[in-house]
Amino acid sequence: MGDSNLHEVLQNLYYDMMPLSAQMAGVAKSLAGLGALFYIGIKVWQALARAEPIDVYPMLRPFALGICIMFFPTLVLGTLNTVLSPVVKGTHQILERQVIDMTSLQQKKDILEKEAMLRNPEIAYLVSDEEFDKKLDELGWSPSDLAAMTGMYLEKWQYDFQKNLRDGFREILEMLFQASALVIDTIRTFFLVVLSILGPIAFAISIWNGFESTLLQWLTRYISVYLWLPVADLFSSMLAKIQSLIIERDIQMLADPSFVPDTSNTAYAIFMIIGIVGYFTIPTVTGWVIQAGGAGNFMRNMNKTVSTTGNIATAGAGAAVGNISGQLIKK
Repeated sequence: MGDSNLHEVLQNLYYDMMPLSAQMAGVAKSLAGLGALFYIGIKVWQALARAEPIDVYPMLRPFALGICIMFFPTLVLGTLNTVLSPVVKGTHQILERQVIDMTSLQQKKDILEKEAMLRNPEIAYLVSDEEFDKKLDELGWSPSDLAAMTGMYLEKWQYDFQKNLRDGFREILEMLFQASALVIDTIRTFFLVVLSILGPIAFAISIWNGFESTLLQWLTRYISVYLWLPVADLFSSMLAKIQSLIIERDIQMLADPSFVPDTSNTAYAIFMIIGIVGYFTIPTVTGWVIQAGGAGNFMRNMNKTVSTTGNIATAGAGAAVGNISGQLIKK
């Protein structure tokens, strides 16, 4: 089963678990009804105690949340997923284009590397069995030729051993790289399933006085977790683009007949390790994106600005009153 198939399995698992949120709506309705009763009762009692007219508009909030609870899978989850799914599809298309470009460039580079080594008679026998047999035929049975033959076998064995070791290490890094992406996607799916199933409870709790922020926190966390996959695709696209640029540079250098290619693929291994470590920073980066674009910080900055402006205005008014009082005393 390929890596993309596993991601599809996780996606299908999420959509299969979504209807379970409707089962929690029954418990949430009772909790929401009791909360609405206390919420409206407190609002009416406060208005009567202050001898003020009853404001009906704030009392519509429990009814709106109740409608969201009743149609939670389609109204809430369906709307959020419809809005956010184009972001996932767009970033995945970017990743696919970058990976296709990198794969084609890597194939071209491998062909040019082999051709460059075949142009060099001293190392051509390392990559070609025909060149190896041809060089053996040129040798005789003298002691010096036997020593050269033994050295060729040792160099050929050493080259094959190092190549197999590098390929094995590369496969391990690629497996760990794909495993890191699957770990992030699996945790993301688990969080989304939990948030979806317990979403009606969060909406019901937000009706109660003192728990109004529960609704905003649930929305923020759901959007943040949902964006883990697009951010992961963008991160993979960035790594693929960097590797493509490195491969393009190597292809340009292989155009020089005197250039001896380096088959160690050190840069590739380094970026694989960076990718493995970088995948586990995705939740933090996504949290930054949501916090930077959320309404919480905007309102906090607005409140701070208003408070600062109010303090300045109060200080200015106090100074003006002091000046007027001083002038009246002098008179």
